[in-house]
Amino acid sequence: MLRDLLREAYAAMLHNRRRTALTMLGMAWGIATVVMLLAYGDGFGQACANIFANFGTKLVIVIPGKTSVQAGGQKSGVQIRFTQDDVEALATNLPQIIHITPTVEKQANVQYDNRDFTFRVSGNDPSVLSIRALKLGQGRFYNMEDQVQRARVAVIGSEAKEKLFSGRNALGEYIRLDGLSFEVVGVLSAKMQEGNDDINRMVYIPFTTMSDLKDTHYLDMMWFTYQTPEYARIEPAVRTILATQHKFNQTDREAVRVFNLMTQLHQFEVITLGLKILMGFIGTLTLGIGGVGLMNIMLVSVTQRTREIGVQKALGAQRRYILMQFLAEALTITFIGGILGMILAYAVALSVGRLTFYSAFAKNGEAGDIRLIIAPGTLIAATLILGAVGLISGMVPALRASRLDPIEALRHE
Repeated sequence: MLRDLLREAYAAMLHNRRRTALTMLGMAWGIATVVMLLAYGDGFGQACANIFANFGTKLVIVIPGKTSVQAGGQKSGVQIRFTQDDVEALATNLPQIIHITPTVEKQANVQYDNRDFTFRVSGNDPSVLSIRALKLGQGRFYNMEDQVQRARVAVIGSEAKEKLFSGRNALGEYIRLDGLSFEVVGVLSAKMQEGNDDINRMVYIPFTTMSDLKDTHYLDMMWFTYQTPEYARIEPAVRTILATQHKFNQTDREAVRVFNLMTQLHQFEVITLGLKILMGFIGTLTLGIGGVGLMNIMLVSVTQRTREIGVQKALGAQRRYILMQFLAEALTITFIGGILGMILAYAVALSVGRLTFYSAFAKNGEAGDIRLIIAPGTLIAATLILGAVGLISGMVPALRASRLDPIEALRHE
């Protein structure tokens, strides 16, 4: 029976080639729109994920501030200052922490040969490499041996290397930081950089060596990465531990500022999900227009073949067979149009390539641009939408054809 239905559907489509082709084109355009819009939503989500991955996702930055609430008999406005004791307190009391580093920074005069610049110098533990998602372009990063020996070694950013050394090799050369000589042991790969952000001009040195340039007893901030899906509990836990250390009210958000990048990432994930739903809705409406066109064409086909339907019913054809006959024709047109539309969507996605997004206002931000990503989930969703539209569009004409009175159908001119 299925083979007969498909043969009759093919014969009907072949008899009205131009009409069938135009209907398929409408369905192809509709499904291509659905796929491309959903692909844009996936591409936007991936771009946001790449931007956050550039800085590290499960990353927390803790910066001291001033108390704004009285606590423990102390007046508000007290300056909070971090020390190594705070680093140890967090590492001890927060088992979720993977790596943690104290950070002390300063603007230093950096010299090489006759070149002289002012760059930000950051003193950290060696774990800062993984904490801040830094990638080495050349050489090595300083290690625990350098840290223990207070070695005067430095790892410089890609832009700092270009300004100091131009195209020359920087490894093994010596630069002067506020007059002190440091050996360059590594050069970092370029990172995404917004506006005047100097992330690619930074110079990293061991935390212990930083004391040669600045007093490191009080820390500027602490950075750490963690491993837990319950990211929302990290900030309250950090505040509780530090409130105990410094005797401030743990609800005082001004005393300690805690930046958890997973919070921002989750917000963007919600925005991305909303964007995907909106794109899918718009695409479905566009495909619905093609579905209306299919329904109209099938209704015309029913009208033109009324006598044929009457003959079939007079010869004993059941209503179910008539219904399936026209439904099969509608679904065949939908299926072929869907395949053509997906091929068109793939062709457009490959030809468009990268759509400017983050690179419009960030250096080295190409990874944060939007690419049309046609994922398997997108194809499944598009196929389900296509099937629903095709079924609804084909069912109305098919029901009308199956309900025709055979006597009235035979009288139809």
